[in-house]
Amino acid sequence: MSRILSAVQPTNNLHIGNYLGAIKQWVELQESNETIFFIVDLHALTVYQKPELLRQNILDVARMYLALGLNPNKSIIFVQSHVKEHAELAWILGTIVKMGELERMTQFKDKIESLSEITGQIKNLEMLIKDETRIYLAPVTAQEILDYIKKRGHSNVGLFTYPVLMAADILLYDTERVPVGEDQKQHVELTRDIAERFNKLYGKVVFTVPEPMISQSGARVMGLDDPAKKMSKSAASAYNYISLLDDVATVKKKIKKAVTDSGAEVLGGASRPALNNLLTIYSLFSDKSVTALEKEFAGKGYVDFKNGLADALNAFLEAFQEKFHAIKESEARDILADGAARASTRSALKMAQIKEAIGLI
Repeated sequence: MSRILSAVQPTNNLHIGNYLGAIKQWVELQESNETIFFIVDLHALTVYQKPELLRQNILDVARMYLALGLNPNKSIIFVQSHVKEHAELAWILGTIVKMGELERMTQFKDKIESLSEITGQIKNLEMLIKDETRIYLAPVTAQEILDYIKKRGHSNVGLFTYPVLMAADILLYDTERVPVGEDQKQHVELTRDIAERFNKLYGKVVFTVPEPMISQSGARVMGLDDPAKKMSKSAASAYNYISLLDDVATVKKKIKKAVTDSGAEVLGGASRPALNNLLTIYSLFSDKSVTALEKEFAGKGYVDFKNGLADALNAFLEAFQEKFHAIKESEARDILADGAARASTRSALKMAQIKEAIGLI
């Protein structure tokens, strides 16, 4: 038995990628492990959230956890901000993390590159940055200033220090294994480095060094509109993902519009990323192998294949949504409160150990 911990953000409704890549595995893991699953509302604040929507999303994600099979009698389920030690430990860990380590984090670099284009502000700056600027900033060109603003000006400190809070989430509970997608593995590797550095610095084993746990199937479900990018709740287009709360007609419409590869055969493989992604999704929801699906649709076109995929998705979603709507918000609140109390008992003991190690009184 291992102690396993993982979480998702309450930004928009969860989608099938969240289920296939994470929660489906969590449900299985809770049967034979000590499991902690929570909702990372503090992480969600790295992007502005409308307060009323964030509150609703937190409760909806909790209800989704329960409807998908997470059991509060088998797992600790809570909201990150309800356990104050997460933020407290993040500050302490931040004092031993190097700036360069955070600057090298792939997700941070990807996010600042994908921030919305600065239009009016850039134009105003271009008008202001003239020869007189060079009097004060001789080595710096106007373009270099603009590039800096594009890459850094719209990012926030929380986005930069996000991996430190994630490390605190993990280390606070002496987590042994962390189920993550390939894109999150770097965060666990940084967490390992932080744990080892802390233990060495203070001369005692305070933190358990966690191991990343990468699922071999469904770990990285790609967008329906772009198989080169991971399915995302924050995608610009709703046609990127299938929400767990999409109705039958919406699912059919999204699958119908999903991109495919050139040709007409229903075949996967590395050279056919769009079909490979759709076949993977179909396989995971139908319990049929990709090979079996290729044989089933041999001689048939994309229309038949997409209709079958939409039917498989809707069969799952209708059953899930029935369970979801049956769970009252008051019930979810009670479960979250109980989970926070259980998590706080553990985290308080860990923080006492950490404070003793570093000399706080």
